[in-house]
Amino acid sequence: MPVHPQLRKLDIDIPSQPQALVELSLLIAAPDINMQAAASLIERDMALAAAVMKAVNSSLYGLKGRVQSVHQAITYLGMREVAAITFEMGLRAAFPPAPELDPLWDRAARRGLLMGRLATQLSLDSWAAHSAGLFEECGKAVLFRHARDHYGAMLRATSCDTELLLLEHTGFGVSHDALGAALCESWGLGPAAVASVRHHVEAQVTYQLPDAPARRPVCALSVVAHALMAAPEVLEEAVAAVSESADLDAQLVLRAARQTQERLEQVEA
Repeated sequence: MPVHPQLRKLDIDIPSQPQALVELSLLIAAPDINMQAAASLIERDMALAAAVMKAVNSSLYGLKGRVQSVHQAITYLGMREVAAITFEMGLRAAFPPAPELDPLWDRAARRGLLMGRLATQLSLDSWAAHSAGLFEECGKAVLFRHARDHYGAMLRATSCDTELLLLEHTGFGVSHDALGAALCESWGLGPAAVASVRHHVEAQVTYQLPDAPARRPVCALSVVAHALMAAPEVLEEAVAAVSESADLDAQLVLRAARQTQERLEQVEA
């Protein structure tokens, strides 16, 4: 999908989707996913496969034994989570390694896992939720690559994303939420994930969700995941505020959020 013309005028480069992820997207979209073909596709790119295996065997996933192959990882974790890990590794590889971005990628991995598993418990689109969580802050990586010193100073100077948006607009004429949504579109993510990335800062601060009803549930999960990760004391308030407009049962959302968080904490412990 082409990048919005207004963003092209800003001369900020949005990385193209790696070919392996293009092919993986097509496999995931098929009615009957060919898991063997998906595993073979990931393993064909040795660097990508190594990164996926390293992530799968990390404490975040809590597998009891060490996984030796991508196919084995799919057997234990399921196609959706392995595909999401592959997209995470592909996204990271699209940007030069930088210590300043490591916290961003760590948050992305946890947020994606939280949102994907919340969606599964609530019978929502788990792939859209997981990918939205992974890509939520990717616009920051785009700006960091565009102006490493300038944007690095911005990241150090702000304590919250609302402040950061103002600095980004002043310095670049665009903010990371818009750039992140543009990257999601160009990489072929679905409308619900794109909308969540585009509106996540506003939603997490004001609890206002996108106008289109079909795009609200994933964005609501972004709000819930943000509360779990950054401000657990407001979890009940956040769930109550977004559940009705997303047509979700607040009690079910709250229960799923607490259970998902507890399971992750147990795994990591």
